[in-house]
Amino acid sequence: MRAATGHGLRLAAVVAVASLAIAACGGSASTGGGGENGGRAAPPDVPKLESLGQGEGAINILAWPGYAENGTTDPSVDWVTPFAKETGCQANVQVANTSDEMFEKMGTGDFDVVSASGDSSLRMIYAGKVAPVNTTLLTNWDDIASFQKGQQWNSVNGVDYGIPHGWGANLLSWRTDKVTPAPDSWSVVWDTGSPYKGKIDAYDSPTYLADAALYLMNTKPELGIKNPYALDQAQFDAAVALATAQKPILAGYWSSYLDAQKNFTNGTYLLGTSWQIIVNLAQADKVPVDSVLPKEGSTGWADTWMVDAKSPHPNCSYLWLNWITSPKVQAQVAEWFGEAPANPKACDLTTAKDHCDLFHAKDEAYFKRIWFWATPQADCLDGRTDVKCIPYSDWTTAWSKLRS
Repeated sequence: MRAATGHGLRLAAVVAVASLAIAACGGSASTGGGGENGGRAAPPDVPKLESLGQGEGAINILAWPGYAENGTTDPSVDWVTPFAKETGCQANVQVANTSDEMFEKMGTGDFDVVSASGDSSLRMIYAGKVAPVNTTLLTNWDDIASFQKGQQWNSVNGVDYGIPHGWGANLLSWRTDKVTPAPDSWSVVWDTGSPYKGKIDAYDSPTYLADAALYLMNTKPELGIKNPYALDQAQFDAAVALATAQKPILAGYWSSYLDAQKNFTNGTYLLGTSWQIIVNLAQADKVPVDSVLPKEGSTGWADTWMVDAKSPHPNCSYLWLNWITSPKVQAQVAEWFGEAPANPKACDLTTAKDHCDLFHAKDEAYFKRIWFWATPQADCLDGRTDVKCIPYSDWTTAWSKLRS
């Protein structure tokens, strides 16, 4: 799963340069951002908070690095301490490095809220680890861009299980001094005859099989893939076969953004899957790296703040959800992390006035070119009822075998 770092507003210019490359990219539109929830099995019945009372004085937050900054990374970057002062909810923040870690730690009552990505959020919902949210208690709910709500990764059968936080695409990045011409297609990482074989990277996660499925959607239409997270057996086998064929041409897999940055810097990686934060940090170190959203579209991440089903501090949890999605805090997080904020009102408050334009925060068409991480289910996420799709547990098994 994506992990950020505190790189601060000092990288605003770098972000702008990298993002302009994305904005300039052409390509075909997809419906990746959308998703129908009808017909899916009902998750366990977990009650939601009916009314907001006094805060309990404490909150335990499980978050990606960079999402709950308290001044430790940079004394000038702190939206947790003001939250505690205003609400009386003293915040204990624990950083998680993977979605699997989040899944394991939630549902126990040890944490109150989590900034879950789509490759863990549905698992949490169906495991009864998180509670539906009462949107009438979320003060910024109406301000969140409508195209981010009711998605496959944050709702089931019309029931919302959290409030959107921010989003971004998984990008194709490359060393501009070594890779020419500039790529505009994922073919350079999937073609076994790629001129860059041995210098290509891939993300180390079962979810990466969706990247293979997305490429097959565009190159093997006869497979009938309509959603890279909704694969029947034949489609799944094809995605696994593609990822297996790719393995010999890779320089390696990465799960830590710092490892990816290091390998782009030292030339171990010349191109492959990356996150904007990796590009930002590399460029800040004067490494010639650029990125693009390829013409086939991309997978991506859209994070959701969710409340633990056994939260010992439910009122402080809602106070945090309201705080972290307020325009001022959303502006801070978006610029610090390098992402599109979920609340468009943040766009008027960013230090870099073009931040939201560069990250396409209000651009629904761009959003829909991205197939955001969603947890594969046996009940097909594409709405098919005549077949069973391959659930995430089987993706994990296949990935483990591929990586062994």
